[in-house]
Amino acid sequence: MAHVTLYGPDNLPLPRRVAPARTRAAMLAGSRDNMPYDAASRFNEHTEAWYPWLLSADTELNTNRDLMVARARDLARNDGWAAGAVTRLLDSAIGASFRPISKPDYRALARYTGNSAFDAMWAEEYGRAVDAAWRDWANDETGKYCDIERTKWMGLLFGVAFRHLLIDNDALATVEWRPDRVAPGRARYATCVRLVDPDRLSNPQMRMDLRNLRGGVEIDDDGAPVAYHIRRAHMTDWFMGADTVTWERVPRETDWGRPMVAHYCEPDRASRHRGGDGIFTPVIQRAKMLFKYDTAELDGAILNAIFAAIAESPFDHELLGEALGEGDVGRVSAYQEERAAFHEERRMMIGGSKVLTAYPGEKFSAIKSERPNANFPFFEKAVLRNMAMGIGSGASMVSGDYSDVNFSSLRAEINEVWKTIHRRRHNFGAGFASPIRSAWLEEAMEVDDLPLPNGAPEYFECRAAYSRCKWMGPGKGWVDPVAEKQGAVLGMDAGLSTLEREASENAGEDWEDVLDQRAIEVAGFKRRGLNVPTWAGMQTALPAQSTIQKPEAV
Repeated sequence: MAHVTLYGPDNLPLPRRVAPARTRAAMLAGSRDNMPYDAASRFNEHTEAWYPWLLSADTELNTNRDLMVARARDLARNDGWAAGAVTRLLDSAIGASFRPISKPDYRALARYTGNSAFDAMWAEEYGRAVDAAWRDWANDETGKYCDIERTKWMGLLFGVAFRHLLIDNDALATVEWRPDRVAPGRARYATCVRLVDPDRLSNPQMRMDLRNLRGGVEIDDDGAPVAYHIRRAHMTDWFMGADTVTWERVPRETDWGRPMVAHYCEPDRASRHRGGDGIFTPVIQRAKMLFKYDTAELDGAILNAIFAAIAESPFDHELLGEALGEGDVGRVSAYQEERAAFHEERRMMIGGSKVLTAYPGEKFSAIKSERPNANFPFFEKAVLRNMAMGIGSGASMVSGDYSDVNFSSLRAEINEVWKTIHRRRHNFGAGFASPIRSAWLEEAMEVDDLPLPNGAPEYFECRAAYSRCKWMGPGKGWVDPVAEKQGAVLGMDAGLSTLEREASENAGEDWEDVLDQRAIEVAGFKRRGLNVPTWAGMQTALPAQSTIQKPEAV
């Protein structure tokens, strides 16, 4: 718009009027429509009393950590829905055998050293030898020397740590060195692991957080953890005496980089050093409300089941006695006594069932049960859906109710949940399990005769390349085994998938173990003079157009 100059009676330009700038106070005094964001409105009826704290990651968590963890653990101990959700997630991500598959970065080693002997063939041979040595240490279910307490093998130790991660959002262990256990017939390796309750990780003498000390984690000026302050015993272990008020400072690693502590929490903000907000934190109020509501409905149903009917008497001897004379009181009392004796002696049974007979003047009234409430199942389902979304699981997986799902909906739910499970498994492996494996592998490189080419660098020089691995847990499983396995074969034939991927994601197996076992079974058929089945490699390819029919109902 063109600027227009106005002139007064003296033919001089009039001063231009400028609207005063709106001050912050004026903006706050205005209506909601004058705020640039509805989320910042201070006068909207839905948000006017909503003023949450704006704190740093460590400050907002560490000051509330103990209470949140205590409530989450109580819920997981006593609520069936919460306990089942933890178990489902644990079984899906870790299972009975959480194990590494060695994937040494032979390309990086070849580039660093200029040695062409570091190739794919070497990586396969090296990986087989390392994985065999790991099984010897981690899966020793008899001696259990991988655990300093000698009560857990590595799969169980990882499972307990992952359970801590789900409930506490903290997994903590120290890597110990016990050469006194190394002997023929006992431990082969001096490396062992001590699983630590995250409650014991705290500031010495329960001091407030400081610049370089956050919830028991000692950090440098860059925010990197350098040591962990661990209480010798849990604060409630009254039988441990002085250990409950004594802390040990454990360095994160040795001078040459060997891990001494494995600590992992899943961060949701930058510059965060502790956990405490497990999977139940966003839903703990609703989960507790559902627990109380469920208990109240059950109590009501039990009371209705116990009190099935009421026998009404025409007289109340106390009230009637007050209205009658003294001579009539005895008659009323005699009537009540005769009623009691009548019901005590009257035990007529037909076919094992008692026949009720009313005393003259009595009337029976049945109690109508209103429990459970007709809306209870719908309320329960809604709360469980909210809980499932909050913890990163599926609604039907949390409730265990698959009555209203079909193939498509269940498969879609599993695919979405699998992304979360895969992320949690990968991050737990990288953040907690890999430091433990790295410390063990450093010793294995010295103790075992692992295949290494001439001129190979020392382990600590190329730690990341030597220790690179993939952590494998249970497979995703199948909703319709026939259709999904045919789809897997089509994907491999089309070059869109591999046997390693299909065996790992769907069955939770190492593809080389599958091939080795398959070769053993085929040879067994031949040795016994039996016909080799079609799965041995003689089957024909599937037609180009699949005839797979997906059922609508599970």
